[in-house]
Amino acid sequence: MGSHDNHPEGVAHHFETAEQQFDSGKLGIWTFLLTEVLFFSALFVAYTMYRDNYPEVFQFASQYLDTNLGALNTLVLLLSSFTIAWGVRNAMLGEVKMLTINLIITLVCAAGFMIIKAEEYSHKFHEGTLWGGHEHSIFQLDASKVDPEIAAHSAAWSNPDGEFSAAVKDLDPEFRQKLGIFFGVYFCLTGLHGIHVLIGMILLTWLLIRNLRGEFGPKNFAAVDFIALYWHLVDLIWIFLFPLLYLIS
Repeated sequence: MGSHDNHPEGVAHHFETAEQQFDSGKLGIWTFLLTEVLFFSALFVAYTMYRDNYPEVFQFASQYLDTNLGALNTLVLLLSSFTIAWGVRNAMLGEVKMLTINLIITLVCAAGFMIIKAEEYSHKFHEGTLWGGHEHSIFQLDASKVDPEIAAHSAAWSNPDGEFSAAVKDLDPEFRQKLGIFFGVYFCLTGLHGIHVLIGMILLTWLLIRNLRGEFGPKNFAAVDFIALYWHLVDLIWIFLFPLLYLIS
């Protein structure tokens, strides 16, 4: 009983000191982040292979990404990295109010990023700039006497009057069909990154709730530090995605 009575407050029973617990947690989060780096590295290798095989396709299709929105999202995430880093310092110094403010700003930035990305996706769906598929399937459905509901569903995925459709109308059919490769890569990379942003928002909300309960201070700031590291990685991945997808041409 005596050994349990002397155990430091806030330290799990399988750790002897707060320092040992913090170091173990730090090792754990860095190991997890390494797996994330390997995961996205594999995706970047796939991107490189596709771009090397279809350079003209990537250069042409990237023109139809909104560089301004991509740049705005970059600035939003850079701001969020600053506020979460400041939040770690707030937690270490026991500045509860400032930590709350910085967590809220980081959450707002994350939400802003997702709203901007949703606007981008909405425009892509409206224009019909989607991942690959059979080039003629939509037009064949619309031209044939099939179920009106099927034809309507088909038409919803295309916009023959849109800017993109007008631009590719006179291109070589084989080249036109390959454009779906670029947009498939685009949706894959940005979609997976977006999922990580959503996970980060959940974690940031959890931190905010805990902070409002007064759970963080100079002796207990590990959770803030670890989640901040995750958020920095999410930001770093986007910094790579932005030039790779938006600045090709």
